[in-house]
Amino acid sequence: MNRKYRKTLIAGNWKMNKTPTQTKAFMTELKGLLPKGRWCDIALCVPAVCIPAAVRAMRETRVAIGAENCNAHTSGAYTGEIAADMLVDAGCKYVILGHSERRAMGETDADVNAKLHTALDAGLIPIVCCGETLAQRESGVTEEWITMQIKLALAGVPEEKIRRIVIAYEPIWAIGTGETATPEQAEEVCQHIRTIIRKRFGSKNARAMTILYGGSMNEKNAFELLAQPDIDGGLISRAGEVRPHHRGCQPARRLRSKINSKRGSVIRTPRVFQKKETSWNAFPSSSIPTPESTTFSALRWPAPIQTAWTCAP
Repeated sequence: MNRKYRKTLIAGNWKMNKTPTQTKAFMTELKGLLPKGRWCDIALCVPAVCIPAAVRAMRETRVAIGAENCNAHTSGAYTGEIAADMLVDAGCKYVILGHSERRAMGETDADVNAKLHTALDAGLIPIVCCGETLAQRESGVTEEWITMQIKLALAGVPEEKIRRIVIAYEPIWAIGTGETATPEQAEEVCQHIRTIIRKRFGSKNARAMTILYGGSMNEKNAFELLAQPDIDGGLISRAGEVRPHHRGCQPARRLRSKINSKRGSVIRTPRVFQKKETSWNAFPSSSIPTPESTTFSALRWPAPIQTAWTCAP
């Protein structure tokens, strides 16, 4: 990441988890875990019915609330859909578009593009997802596929609006599987995305574009992933869970500086974990002890990322 030119964002995607009542209780507990500094921006994208509870609970914090989808239309006979301006009125700042799970339900690149324009017009910050399947990666067409997705998703976007968009690279084969692209693989694709933006929107806009990685980022790999020059944060969901029995997190080598050989800029890695007793109320899963009964010693690093892990069911 390069914080000199662009924002760092850690976003949690709750998917279809938690009720409004559970959200209220969870957010109350979460407030005590929020970092005091402004190392990065934090966003929680929650189910539509949980948005009001999340907004009320986080009103006096710097955590932004987002939605997991929106409709391309502003109003009309679209039963069950939610318009972008409705999300804004409810208190949302972000919206996830084009997630692979939505695409698996029939959403096309044209749909993503239409939703993107509607979201921008409403004042939302779209998090546009892209990513390849395992078959596409093994066939050697990852860059071509990503290029097509980005170009179609951003079609018609004027240059003055491009900086309001966040792009999230989520290799489909790594979402919720525990498999993760190596830092080098993730950086290669994120760098390619930035190259696409540079060719279409210019160097300054490409340099300012926030690009996230979202394929099973967790406490073991986040340090190396976020040290990559073109990865500016994470879109974290279920795979980001910190398990009670985890002992594998080694404190980072203090506050070391990494030199970005391509740009000559210094990338400072975040603060290391601090060992702390904290109650666990993160991921509703039968494989994890219940939140009400579980207290464990967690190595927390860095605080904003830990927050997103905690927040992503």
